Amino acid sequence: MGSAVGLGNIWRFPWMTAQNGGSAFLVTYLFIVIGVGVPGLLATLVIGRRSNRNPVGAFKALKGSRGWVLLGGICVLTSVVLISFYSVVGGWILRYFIESFTGAYFANPGAHFEAVNYGIGAFQYQVLFLIITALIVMVGVREGIETTTKIMMPGVAILLSVMAIWAFRQPNAAQGYQFYLSFDGQYLSKNFLSVVSSAAGQALFTLSIGGGTMLTYASYIEEDRSLPFDASTIAILNLGIGVLAGLVVFPLLFSYADGPTGGGPGALFVSIAGAFANLPAGELLGATFFLVVLLAAITSSISMLEIPVSFLVDEFGLKRSRVTRGLFVIVVATGAPNAFNAAVFSFVAGHLVSLLMTLGLIGFMFYAAWVLGPDAVEEYLKGAGSLSRPFAGVWRYAIGSVFPVFLLFSFYTDSLSLAGYSVDSMEVLAVTLLTAIPFVVLVHWSERETPSKTTQSMD
Repeated sequence: MGSAVGLGNIWRFPWMTAQNGGSAFLVTYLFIVIGVGVPGLLATLVIGRRSNRNPVGAFKALKGSRGWVLLGGICVLTSVVLISFYSVVGGWILRYFIESFTGAYFANPGAHFEAVNYGIGAFQYQVLFLIITALIVMVGVREGIETTTKIMMPGVAILLSVMAIWAFRQPNAAQGYQFYLSFDGQYLSKNFLSVVSSAAGQALFTLSIGGGTMLTYASYIEEDRSLPFDASTIAILNLGIGVLAGLVVFPLLFSYADGPTGGGPGALFVSIAGAFANLPAGELLGATFFLVVLLAAITSSISMLEIPVSFLVDEFGLKRSRVTRGLFVIVVATGAPNAFNAAVFSFVAGHLVSLLMTLGLIGFMFYAAWVLGPDAVEEYLKGAGSLSRPFAGVWRYAIGSVFPVFLLFSFYTDSLSLAGYSVDSMEVLAVTLLTAIPFVVLVHWSERETPSKTTQSMD
């Protein structure tokens, strides 16, 4: 939950919802999280627990051709890309938490955000945020990550709930709820491809699947845990936090900013800052809110850094502290362009992350269904309850056919949009099928020719 709940819910979800028609995006996103996200998350957890390894080590240890190790390498790369832009937003949050005590952003929230979002100041706070993240990861999973998350997560949920009740009483809250909750089928029909691709990218980002984070964390899960239950619980609670964040942000955007378009990536900062500027004890309320968001950001950033750390520790036997320090330097270098250039940040935070995570999850699904096959079902059944056990076979074949096709459809849609092409949905579907069907046949045929390997446990 600490990995899933973070800025993807509180910062990116309101931003994506505002850009994609409000309620039209929300409904599409809900369906994708439950219908595709849960089965995909389950496939990721199955691979992680079955291997007890990091993304690269997982495909080395489990059966299948060596070519699958490349997928693990893509996951490690994705995690570095993720934290490179994520730490910029974490720096924004950290800065606003500190500035809340003086009300520095109260006078003109929009202008203030434009002044501090990129440049040397943004880079300095990005580095500070990365230092906090690295120190927690350096301690380890049990002592650092798990203990920190257990404290942070209840605080996020409780304080967001209080903020939502408070936002309900703001002057234009009804307009915010209208935009956010009243379904707009006309907008969805006119912008179907863009809404679907954006919702799919947001679902993968906020669930931390497709990038290897959940695969890595699953390597620490005991065998008596029910993976179907865990996947469903993570998705549902994650949805709850995202919807709750919308109930805070959108009433405030309509009450104290220029509606849903006010702020862009800075929508959270502009809306909240505008609200606190008009309230008694605004400094204290602002500090409290941004502390909550900061805690949520840290729980996710430590999961991103844990992927390359666990890879280097497991595969090369290096010391965790030394690896973490080295990766800190690398991430500072890769993250700097995001802190200094708005165009780079928007590309990485939007299209690049969505494309990489979509490819990763497609690979996980195909691997679990067609390479692990019966072994994936066996891992699914370990600890599973009576409600989830009958669906094991259906789940396997669904992640090997229907769901990857949908994700590939989303991938092509986003790629063509990025390239500036305008295409019909049926044309994209045709290209998707022409790609997916031969790939499934190739994977199934090639893995039949590959000798199986015995899973090596790292317990």
